[in-house]
Amino acid sequence: MTSPDAPDQTSAGARIDADPSPTTPTTPAGPRQGRRDRERHPDPAWARLCIAVGVVLTLLAGAALVGKEALFSYATRSVTQENLLGGSGKQAQQRGHVDITGAKNILLIGIDARPDQDPAELVRADSILILHIPAAHNAAFLISIPRDTWVKIPPYDNGAKRYRGGHDKINGAYAFGGDGLTGAAQRSHAVQLLATTIKNLWGLTFDSAAIVDFTGFQQVVEVLGGVDMYVDQETISVHVGHDANGETKVPYRQYTRSDGGQGLSPIPGVTPVVYHVGYQHLEPWQALDFVRQRELLPNSDYDRQRHQQQFLKALFKKMLSRDVLTNPVQLNQVLQVVGKAMTIDSGGIDLDDWLYAMRGISDNDLFSIKSNNGTFNQAPENRNAEALDQSTVDLLDAVRTEQVPAFVAAHPHLIAAG
Repeated sequence: MTSPDAPDQTSAGARIDADPSPTTPTTPAGPRQGRRDRERHPDPAWARLCIAVGVVLTLLAGAALVGKEALFSYATRSVTQENLLGGSGKQAQQRGHVDITGAKNILLIGIDARPDQDPAELVRADSILILHIPAAHNAAFLISIPRDTWVKIPPYDNGAKRYRGGHDKINGAYAFGGDGLTGAAQRSHAVQLLATTIKNLWGLTFDSAAIVDFTGFQQVVEVLGGVDMYVDQETISVHVGHDANGETKVPYRQYTRSDGGQGLSPIPGVTPVVYHVGYQHLEPWQALDFVRQRELLPNSDYDRQRHQQQFLKALFKKMLSRDVLTNPVQLNQVLQVVGKAMTIDSGGIDLDDWLYAMRGISDNDLFSIKSNNGTFNQAPENRNAEALDQSTVDLLDAVRTEQVPAFVAAHPHLIAAG
């Protein structure tokens, strides 16, 4: 579906530190007014990229440059496995042995809890994706549910606190499910309420789930020494700049506008880093900074998601390159940091079986599908929230009825491609 000469794309986030960027998109020059106001809390850009690292287990299974058994052992030994879905997953609804045959739906969740975060503070999901694998196991489709989608969340009692139910952004389902809990209990109940919310809304039940945290993922970039990728639009950094002495400074100041929204104004004497269009090597700090940018991009978060998709695929290609796969030391370092960044519920299926069953899927068979056609679709009930457009609703119905390849073939413009 993509030309070998075209820029690559696939799926979504990590970060360097707490994202200081405002949560309102802005336009490119001077003090900017956001196109749409978002909820006023930090918006960690890295989480969307982190979540898709869950797919690395599938992609690594397609590598043929090293022995399968050794690769499986590398890929699975450091991954934390927990029962995340509980009674909300397919395993709990099936009698007898579960197997790897048939179409599979995996719930991927990105979180960005700060190391010093107050345990009493709610942890919202920063990205929510569905990884759909057709019954032929010859492709994988990543479908994002925008975290600001306005939905009805059902009542839920996690044993520590009871959520009475109500309308909120869908990332709140993860927060309310784990409210008042810590550790494995928090993760499990958070995933269960989110999965139940999705099932109630769109009839989807999940075979497996994974939570990916940003903390270890940036180390993958460092271990690999950066990435080679295509920058498809000029991108101005609002986080990194330099003054006349060459010292690194923040180039923009965040402020609150008179209407309550967030805006940016340039700091005199500081020149921001600019990423120009073209193929180039990005050092680790450049790559991490580039995929965080959204405030000065015309389509804001959707442009950022596309850049994160491009970056992730470039990163996966480097991970699957001959240089890495034939270097046991570097491969071990990469898979160790990837494994530590993930918590997986395998749905009762051994990870080795997952890997072997998906061995035919390569990076070129992983497609990211644009939600809301890649634009912000304001919810009628809340101007700071999103609603799914009809094409995205139809796509989720295709997931439910296992008709995603046919849907994508009929809607090729929804494929995020370079």
